[in-house]
Amino acid sequence: MSDQLNIQSMQIQDDEWKQMIYKSLPERTPHEGAERLTISRVVGRILGTPHDETDYYIYLHELHESKGFHILSETLNKAIDPKKFQAIQQIHMINQKEKGLSVNRFVAFLDGEQLIAKHANPAMHRHLRKAFMEVLQTFQSFHQNGFQDPDFRRVLLDLVKWMGNHLEPWLSVTDIKQQMPRVIWYGEATKSQLYFLYYLILVGCDVLIFHPEGKDQFQEIDPNQSFTFVYNYPVTSAIEPFPTEKPQRKSTVAYRSTKELDTVLHNEDSLMFKPWQFREHTPVSVTLKTTYDELFLIAKERAFIRPNFQATKTTVEIPNLFAMVMGISSNEKEYWDRLQTLTEYKETYTIRQFPFTKEVKSNYQFHYSHALDQTGEVNPSRLMESNIWCYKHLPEGVQCSIAQAVSRMCKHPKLLALKSETEADVQLYLFTHAVNMPSELLNMIQTFDYSQTVPKLVLYHTEQTGALSRSDAVALLLLNEIGIDIIIYNPPGHKCIDHYIDDQQFDIHWLDEMSFNQEFKEPSLVRKLMNKIF
Repeated sequence: MSDQLNIQSMQIQDDEWKQMIYKSLPERTPHEGAERLTISRVVGRILGTPHDETDYYIYLHELHESKGFHILSETLNKAIDPKKFQAIQQIHMINQKEKGLSVNRFVAFLDGEQLIAKHANPAMHRHLRKAFMEVLQTFQSFHQNGFQDPDFRRVLLDLVKWMGNHLEPWLSVTDIKQQMPRVIWYGEATKSQLYFLYYLILVGCDVLIFHPEGKDQFQEIDPNQSFTFVYNYPVTSAIEPFPTEKPQRKSTVAYRSTKELDTVLHNEDSLMFKPWQFREHTPVSVTLKTTYDELFLIAKERAFIRPNFQATKTTVEIPNLFAMVMGISSNEKEYWDRLQTLTEYKETYTIRQFPFTKEVKSNYQFHYSHALDQTGEVNPSRLMESNIWCYKHLPEGVQCSIAQAVSRMCKHPKLLALKSETEADVQLYLFTHAVNMPSELLNMIQTFDYSQTVPKLVLYHTEQTGALSRSDAVALLLLNEIGIDIIIYNPPGHKCIDHYIDDQQFDIHWLDEMSFNQEFKEPSLVRKLMNKIF
């Protein structure tokens, strides 16, 4: 046996992984030289499902039945020897006392307590230790506080636990000249589980990660796909239980053909979108800069017709409007005709009394801190699981869209700071009021089919209709972030939303004359009758 190991990832084309995962090491590449053993691993993230889900689950079942495959997601052993647990606790206390050990010292402590996986072959034994050091270094690089991060204790404990429960027993019965352990992960994974999969990959195991919903959780560790390939199936599906029993074929040829045709006709690039095709996508606004006349031309167009509309597998970029109209035009008939046309659209919600939101007096500091991830950004998943999340009655996709919009708002605040306010204060204010939106505005978001008609919020604000508040401004920013059109009419030309939002975030259109105490003109009876007829 050679004294050196060379671990490399296979270069996979298309769906070669389906056959390659079954091949032994000698069948994959010339793998052994005079001085070193080369282990060619198959490592991939398999996202989504084919048109026929039954075929997908039959393949998973075949892996389950095949000799030498470990369906780790279904067999993870969480037990740990009390002596090992105490040893880890002591090392963790030293780490806390010294405010973060170096990687070398950490591994030395773990090695001294015999907590790192061992192997009879000296080269593999050294490699197991080296790979574990690389895992710790990777954790440090992705966490600002390194080993002082609150998640580190749990990750370390789980890594030691699973090395002893899984990797060491697998290697003890494996001829590493012929085949390394082959590991299958299906569905969701915690941070600890992702880091253990990463360790298995570094060691040289074959690892295939399947997620039918298309979530690429491993991207957190390997964002550049430096040692894993990504295979995207054409569609995504809900996570079903892992198929420990062989699925029965139920889909017909006609069914599969219909699914394939549906994907061809209604993909992200076809511009032939089905109703609610992007329900599970993340909406991201692209606020357009327009002239006053263009405002009304674009307002009536559906999202996918507007300039700069774009859809990917996960996101929809929605061209939207955010404008303030100051004064009224000398052609009053045209002014009121355009305004009334906007308010008459079925998808329009009009506000004529202010404020239209309630100022939240409670302190949300604890809830805000709890929703942050290790990078200091609002984590949408944590937010949706918190007890302050008032939107649980909404469809899952809508909840995700709002939570991600809240995260983006807090990451890049567009709300102007008050005197003596820090950026953190502004972020807390945005968070507090974004999670307390009025039901009428939530209805606009819920009924928004992202590629189709864009909902419109029209505000008619004069010196007689009350003051627009800072909490109102947060609501407008959230709606704008999701892609909803916002048009503010201000006949007297007074400052309103620009008290709270930088005027670079929206268009300002100055018209011919300022009009004071200008009441809103309702459409004539003839106009209302014509609208009902047509």
